[in-house]
Amino acid sequence: MEHDRIPLTLTEIFTASGGAGRAVLSPDGETIAVSGPAPGGGSGIHLLTGTSGADGPPTFRTSGGSQVWSPDGKLLAYIAGGALHVATPGEAGRTLVEGVEGLRTPAWSPDGGTLAYYSRESGYQDIWLVAADGESAPMPLTREGAEADDSRFSPMWSPEGRWIAYISNRADWWHDDVWLVEVATGQAHQVSTSLMASSSPVWSPDGSRLVLMGTAKDEYWYEDLAYLYLIDLDLSGSVPRVVREAPIEMQVHATDAIMRFDPFWSGDGERVYFPYQQRGAFDLWSVPASGGVATRVTNVGGAWSSLHATPDGRRAVFTRDAAGEGREVWLLDLQGGVPARLTSLSPEFAGIQRPTEISFRTFDGLYIQGFLYLPPVIRTALADGSEAPSCPALVQVHGGGTNSYTQGTNLIEQYLASEGFVVLAINYRGGSGFGREFQDLSVEDWLNDQSKDPGAAADWLRAQPYVNERVGIYGGSYGGMQSMSAITRTPDKFDAAVPMRGIYSESLTLPYADRLGKIFTITGHGGTPEERPEIYAKSETLDRMDRITAPVLIMHGEHDVRAPFENFTLAVERLETLGKEFESKTYPEGHGFRDPANSIDMYARLQAFFTRHLGTC
Repeated sequence: MEHDRIPLTLTEIFTASGGAGRAVLSPDGETIAVSGPAPGGGSGIHLLTGTSGADGPPTFRTSGGSQVWSPDGKLLAYIAGGALHVATPGEAGRTLVEGVEGLRTPAWSPDGGTLAYYSRESGYQDIWLVAADGESAPMPLTREGAEADDSRFSPMWSPEGRWIAYISNRADWWHDDVWLVEVATGQAHQVSTSLMASSSPVWSPDGSRLVLMGTAKDEYWYEDLAYLYLIDLDLSGSVPRVVREAPIEMQVHATDAIMRFDPFWSGDGERVYFPYQQRGAFDLWSVPASGGVATRVTNVGGAWSSLHATPDGRRAVFTRDAAGEGREVWLLDLQGGVPARLTSLSPEFAGIQRPTEISFRTFDGLYIQGFLYLPPVIRTALADGSEAPSCPALVQVHGGGTNSYTQGTNLIEQYLASEGFVVLAINYRGGSGFGREFQDLSVEDWLNDQSKDPGAAADWLRAQPYVNERVGIYGGSYGGMQSMSAITRTPDKFDAAVPMRGIYSESLTLPYADRLGKIFTITGHGGTPEERPEIYAKSETLDRMDRITAPVLIMHGEHDVRAPFENFTLAVERLETLGKEFESKTYPEGHGFRDPANSIDMYARLQAFFTRHLGTC
């Protein structure tokens, strides 16, 4: 369908449809069920038939999401209104489970008779089973499978239906191991010992092996550059026996994208497919299951958010967005060729630009990648060959630390550029997409050398004739940490800073963090604060706040446990004690904001703050 372009405003960015979401192929590869905007608002499930896209736009079927096809392709299971439903596409469905807490990720048994799903009814993330015909009540299968707030993984049925593979920290609170539970008896068995899972385990077509993304337990908990682990199993007896557990040898890594993606197998079980992000751009890759040279399957780049393949490994579907391209569904024939875009579900914003990819030299001679967004008045002047006006500049530092700024739509940077700011989004050292050696530069060195990279970006900006000499910095989560740290490491480089949802004292606030936050921090520092005080001293921004010279706007969610709210309290107290110029704002939110009104308010405050302190074009 055609969309009129809508204005690039904060209200539209946070309230307009985000485009296509989860997309899953029917087993025969002929129909796609895709999450997308529902009539009247919200999200729903659309069906797209004719996988060439020639049969027209998707047809809306029902509200809900988490859709998954039955093995025969005749039914869809999905979650709507907190309940699990099953329906024939186009007809009213029946409700199988309702009134339970944390219902998510339904998965069909191979014979289509049973659905497995996760819920928090037990106080943990546990797998439950329910008959697909609704004739029997749901029954729990696992016991204390994972922490209640850990919703990253899915239950995975073995091809013959005897086992379900899943990820659990039952053996050790700090570790995410692979387990098998026998469906008939509920007996659970740990089948991995050396890996830390970062995807769900996926069965080979013959049911003898599992493949998943993960990192080694004795290494840093890397994000986005994982190993592909292969677990060979002997399932002939009553208890699973692990024959081998080891990474697949290849020259690249796999990208889980914060545990968003799972690998998948070719139909004959000879190859494994996986996404890999390089320099902020995703593509699909393939490697022999026995190890060897991995090769790239797609050449489209962009930022990906969903990936699914048919059981025979013939076709795959993914959702992708890029600069100037909203998030849409793409279909790929795994024999090769060019992926085909199938949907037009995203809004089209006015004034979108394709940023210029640059590199700048940082303090120690390394070159750092950046994406440069220019205000319309500068772009027009450069195109005309006329003198461009001088505008204020901003350095954007991404979250995640070991993640990357990816080549998606990035509407906040687009918006700030449209409002007269030169924006440079950088992939500082320690992030993914540039190889393990680059990512290792921040291990046990958080917020030290990597916090000097933004200052070098500020120097590069000031050298441009269209920058008015005034530069700010902003970011959320690890980007909030970087923003605050940068104005203490290189205080002369920035004229204003907006750190959001950051950690400013790892040692003092670690006890308040959730499990994933604790694991990330302790592996990144090589131990606890008591074990590695000299390493935690490097990331202790709170102790360096006396060096701050720029005005600060600090914002945080009051219910945040990933970057505990105590960080905001400590930072405000320290800024007040030191007599620094600052403003603060909190919201009734967690780490990721859910209410669009709060996101709109936060970025409106950011824009107004930078305008006051940096000026305008």
